[in-house]
Amino acid sequence: MITTRASRTDVFRALADPTRRSILDLLRRGELPVGSIAERFDTTRPAVSKHLRILRGALLVRERREGRLRICELNSEPLKQVDAWLDEYRRFWSVSLRRLKRHMEGGRA
Repeated sequence: MITTRASRTDVFRALADPTRRSILDLLRRGELPVGSIAERFDTTRPAVSKHLRILRGALLVRERREGRLRICELNSEPLKQVDAWLDEYRRFWSVSLRRLKRHMEGGRA
């Protein structure tokens, strides 16, 4: 079964790990071969491959073959789910801070 959309849970689970976030930061600058990604971390290549597999499962990374190389690139589309979730909190805090400001200025909350 081919999945065209990652669940919000998959995306958040993928983003929960600092190494995976670092990989996404690298790919934000442009596509890279798996070997070049692995060289930047103090961990084994199989460990980096596992992180990439999780990122691919969350559809945050696309991978293609060029000869013997596996080239990875960032797919920022699933991050829109994260942004939508965060937007709910942005609105909450915006309203809360306006109320606090009115309260501190002596108005009614």
